[in-house]
Amino acid sequence: MKKIAILLMIIAVLSKASGFLRDITLSFFYGATNTSDAYIISVTITSVLFSLIITGISTAYIPMYKQIEHKGDHQATTIFTNNLINIVLIITTGIILIGLIFSNVLVKLFALGFDGETLKTAVLFTRIGLVGVYFTSITQLLISYLQLNGKFIAPAMIGFPFNLIVILSIFISAQTNVIVLAIGTVIAALFQMLFLFPSLYKTNYRYIPVVHFTDSNIKKMAVIVFPIMIGISIDQINLMVDKTVASTLVEGGISALTYASRLNDFVQGIFVLSFVTVMFPLISSMAAEKNMVDFKSSINEIISSVIIIVIPASFGIMILSEPIVKLLYGHGHFDEKAIDLTSQALFYYSIGMIGYGIREVLNRIFYSFQDTKTPLYSATISVVLNIILNLILSTYMGIGGLALATSISALFCSALLVINLRKKIGSFGLKGYFITFMKVILASSMMVIMVYILYEYVLTGWHTLFKMLTVVSAGSIFYLILITLFKVKETKLLLIFLRRIAHLKKI
Repeated sequence: MKKIAILLMIIAVLSKASGFLRDITLSFFYGATNTSDAYIISVTITSVLFSLIITGISTAYIPMYKQIEHKGDHQATTIFTNNLINIVLIITTGIILIGLIFSNVLVKLFALGFDGETLKTAVLFTRIGLVGVYFTSITQLLISYLQLNGKFIAPAMIGFPFNLIVILSIFISAQTNVIVLAIGTVIAALFQMLFLFPSLYKTNYRYIPVVHFTDSNIKKMAVIVFPIMIGISIDQINLMVDKTVASTLVEGGISALTYASRLNDFVQGIFVLSFVTVMFPLISSMAAEKNMVDFKSSINEIISSVIIIVIPASFGIMILSEPIVKLLYGHGHFDEKAIDLTSQALFYYSIGMIGYGIREVLNRIFYSFQDTKTPLYSATISVVLNIILNLILSTYMGIGGLALATSISALFCSALLVINLRKKIGSFGLKGYFITFMKVILASSMMVIMVYILYEYVLTGWHTLFKMLTVVSAGSIFYLILITLFKVKETKLLLIFLRRIAHLKKI
């Protein structure tokens, strides 16, 4: 499992790199402007509708599938999967029709500051993009099915065809018509789904046209899904408030916030989601079997990995936020104003990076117990806090205030989840985590001082790319030495992790 997680991390790095190339291409041709804002809002709206339909369903699907499989009825899992896919298609159709009718209202909800041509463009993009919800919904279910059947590689690679087609559509749209942006995104979503078919065929999965709303497993799953969907709705309200406030602050504010958020997501996608993707089916099985010893051991391994990797990454991104943004986005139409806005947002997003990571892990742990209410309650409280902080901090700090509000609420949510998990399963090593956390904070602080001195005073005159590669490499080695000297017990996990990466590269 660990080897698979490491291989997934390598794929995630490459996939995220292609995602960065997509964002860089968008920023190069459109910068942080009304056009990029309109496109990003349309993508956000379709992503929200997709999340409402499928994220909760696919999350609840894995433990339900494992529970059915645990009973020894493989045929029942196939019927359940097909029934769920067909029900999702029916629900998706209804959501898309509603979205087409109220697309103008949706755009205004997500971007109150839009008017004139920006509003018209965003509405048009949204209507085209809604078609892609069909493909993304089915893709997500197929990803879950493949992961349950031990097929992790193809799902991890679907970002490649998607990003390649979007990059191509951005380039063509800049030469022809901006409508190609929206059309290209839909085509990319279709190819994502088709990319999974060869792996799906190898699992012996066969489609069955069955629709049975009253199936007992579907009913049980609906009970689990409902709180997750409410939680997702709350998260989307939070996202809507972020985008709406950003649209009223400054032109290009939505784009700057989005670019920074995606940079922040890079670390999560590589170091957190890779472990979670592999471990979630495993811990779901342990929960179904009530194997608490191995369950707690797995939790310890995941959380420890998040702490020792994400915290130094967040410190490094904070100290290098501006040069990172300049290196990745500071080209073409992405001017100094856009660099400044995006750097501010990235700095403040990075503060909450450990909160995002721990929250993602703990949510999945609760879902493995089919407990969806606890994450819902925690998300509700943290989102209310985020919205209040958004309105206060954005007044004084602009775009940076929105990012800081998100970080504070993520840290608060993760703290609530830790407290509730302790109540649910008893002791799972909190004292050990705290000691590790403090040692990692100290090591990370010393690392960023060294990185800052290197970047600002030692490597002056170097090309930005080589300068960045050098300080990141030096900082990583220095950090590894420090946590070894500080006797961080989880250092062995990191060393094993690095050795396995080296082994995989030799293969």
